Amino acid sequence: MNTLSVDSLKLDSQLCFKLYAASRAVIRAYKPMLDQLGLTYPQYLAMLVLWEWQEATPEQPTVKALGERLALDSGTLTPLLKRLEQLQLVQRQRSARDEREVHLSLSPHGQALRARVGPLKARLLCDSGVDLDRLNNLREGLDHLLGQIKALS
Repeated sequence: MNTLSVDSLKLDSQLCFKLYAASRAVIRAYKPMLDQLGLTYPQYLAMLVLWEWQEATPEQPTVKALGERLALDSGTLTPLLKRLEQLQLVQRQRSARDEREVHLSLSPHGQALRARVGPLKARLLCDSGVDLDRLNNLREGLDHLLGQIKALS
């Protein structure tokens, strides 16, 4: 029988806590850049996907596809997209084929915003002093972990 050690139940021994704390710290670090762009972190993530789709449009650039890509449900995504539309960054259009399907595209303003992100993100990385190789290794490790966890469900 496998028993848990006392140390394994300490907060600092929990991978989930380290991931949570690191995520919050990264989002805090991004905040000044995002404030300059007028975006929240979830809005920024949505814009990243839409910019990707601008280069290689998926067969169905829909709200549903965006939700799957970001692992967000429609209850979270709909208000986010409404706000991006109010900011004139995104355009939503119901499909003529299926009214339940909402297609997404970037507005000209949303396309232009991408040019402002590069320099701000570069400055953020430079200011952080983080080793880029370590970041890439961490991202690859997290991709692997995420894939394994998804395979369990």
